[in-house]
Amino acid sequence: MTRRRQQRKPPPSRPRLPISTLALIAAILLALWVGTQAPKASPSDRLVVNPASGLAISGFDPVAYFTENKAVQGRPDLELTQNGAVWRFFNEGNRSAFVDHSEVYTPQFGGYDPVAIERGTSVPGHPEIWAVAGERLYLFYNAQAREAFLRDTSRIVEGATRKWPDVARTIGQ
Repeated sequence: MTRRRQQRKPPPSRPRLPISTLALIAAILLALWVGTQAPKASPSDRLVVNPASGLAISGFDPVAYFTENKAVQGRPDLELTQNGAVWRFFNEGNRSAFVDHSEVYTPQFGGYDPVAIERGTSVPGHPEIWAVAGERLYLFYNAQAREAFLRDTSRIVEGATRKWPDVARTIGQ
């Protein structure tokens, strides 16, 4: 007689996830990983922006400081979003000039007071307390800082430029 084969039970089956579920889990994990790997803003990208409105320099036209020699409020219908900020302009020509040469019209040190930066701290400048020096726009916390800047512009710009990378790293901390 032949030996009777013993019937074996098949190994218990493992529940398998559908491919769509696996793909969804992989996508979520990838998104979480990419979010933690996002580059931090470099110091030159630091910009004073109103957190509620997203407006740079409180909605003042950055080009008007050069063309009108005064602080001019920009118009809501002439906006441009750049570098995470909303810029407003008084007229279309100023908007076009900014698009072509934003590095010229963007306030130096992101709109932070260069006198404070030269002292090693960050203080947002006020768009109505300003100066154009060396064909660049600077904003100041108060009139005394502006006066100090105008008395010794070269020294303050050199010192602020040297200290800006360290100061910028502390912004928002």
